[in-house]
Amino acid sequence: MSRHSGARESSRLDTRLQALQDARELGEGVLPDQALQEAFDVLERASSRRSLSGDHTVVGFFGATGSGKSSRFNAVSGAEIATAAARRPTTSEPLAGVWGAAGSEALLDWLEVGNRHHAQPVEGFADERTGLILLDLPDFDSTHAANREIVQRMVGLVDVLVWVLDPQKYADAALHNGFLAPLASHGAVTLVVLNQVDRLPAHDVQPVLDSLHAILAGEGLGQVRVLASSALTGAGIGEVRAAIRKVAVQRQAQSRRLEADISKAAEDLRHASGDGDAAGIRSATRTQLADELAVAANVPAVVRAVGQSYRLESVRRTGWPVTRWLSRFRVDPLRRLNLRSSSPASLNRTSLPPAGAPERARTDAAVREFADAASAGAPGPWRAAIRGAARAGRERLPDALDQAIAGTDLAANRKAWWWGAFNVVQWLALLILLGGLGWLGVLAGLGYLQLPVPEVPRVEGWPVPTLMIAFGLVLGIFLAITGRFIAAAAAQARAARARRRLNSAVAAAAQELVVEPVEAEIGRLAAFNKALRKAGQA
Repeated sequence: MSRHSGARESSRLDTRLQALQDARELGEGVLPDQALQEAFDVLERASSRRSLSGDHTVVGFFGATGSGKSSRFNAVSGAEIATAAARRPTTSEPLAGVWGAAGSEALLDWLEVGNRHHAQPVEGFADERTGLILLDLPDFDSTHAANREIVQRMVGLVDVLVWVLDPQKYADAALHNGFLAPLASHGAVTLVVLNQVDRLPAHDVQPVLDSLHAILAGEGLGQVRVLASSALTGAGIGEVRAAIRKVAVQRQAQSRRLEADISKAAEDLRHASGDGDAAGIRSATRTQLADELAVAANVPAVVRAVGQSYRLESVRRTGWPVTRWLSRFRVDPLRRLNLRSSSPASLNRTSLPPAGAPERARTDAAVREFADAASAGAPGPWRAAIRGAARAGRERLPDALDQAIAGTDLAANRKAWWWGAFNVVQWLALLILLGGLGWLGVLAGLGYLQLPVPEVPRVEGWPVPTLMIAFGLVLGIFLAITGRFIAAAAAQARAARARRRLNSAVAAAAQELVVEPVEAEIGRLAAFNKALRKAGQA
């Protein structure tokens, strides 16, 4: 492999590892811990393996009891290793045959292989420049749990997996279901050797190989190379050596193994997550949520109070002065709701009735419907996470909505421009009325005292004092009635502005406590799916 292609492959591997790490972190708290832990283990193994010798290829020989695995290992390795194998203290210890000792110690320490043998060169197979480590491992079906644990660990660590099968147990369910099928993505670093073919009649060898090929293909390992071999006759040893030498010389087994691990981890995460993206938040559902919360927060009652308060204040300021004082006995609806307070919004609270069962039910239903619409299409775990994010702020909603209403500028203390004009004219009309009454009173007093009564000016035959009384009275009543009509129209306009501001405040509270957490979870799902696709791109 050239230096440039190696750099590209390393860069691609870095990208995929980072993507897997991102997907794992994004899945925290959503996906099952087991799936996340398996992805973490892959990342840990990849980090450890890449920090060790990249010039060595680790090939593990796996097989069941009686499959001839150790004989095949010795046949491939040569007489020197075979002699060393005969002196192995127990079959529970992995045995390493090493070509190229320099730089292999740390790698073997990480593999926890203590039984190491410096192998002699085998012509046409391996020498000190090859950088090859062959591992003879315990039987995967051993009755000793420690042996099985070694095999399970080594399956996840070696660069190349060589499975040695025998004609009698090549279809063993324990092998296929427990090892080969779960490693379907590792076909590029897997070699299957059907050993002991000398025990089969010649005409049965090919049918057995075909049967084994079919089984492997059904498990997603159709591209795996299957070799027939016999330790007794030496058949197939050259092909096994050639296959192992090829991957060792190319120096790509480590990267391909890690890429296969990443693909499997990404697929496992995808399986744990499920497929699909959330529908997301639409403007209509956002508006519907705000509208429902506004009703639950008694915004309509506040809007009515704004209109009533404006009309009451208009009467107090523009009504007929003779009767307007009676309006002071009426309680201002906004003051009753504590919405005329000048306190800071963070300290102010309304006197609206606390949310009862109907309001809480309406709030819960609104939040639930919003979350259901936003999470539509998302996989099960993520749909639950999105719904959970929506519900997380539900307990804080009543207080937040109350504070939003309390902090909204309802223009309650704002005076209307027409109030002053009407008030001046009202008092002017009253003064004219009182002036006419006073004039007539003086005239009546003079007549009662038998004093000369001056001639009263007339207009079209009507005495001016009488006209003053009539004018002041009619004008005052007209202004009072007109003021009520104007106040009603202005109250509707002010109530409409208050409704918009209150709805906007409620929407802001809903945005903070419901919408933004849901958006964050939807964004997390999108980022997870993107990272998973990138991690799975071989």
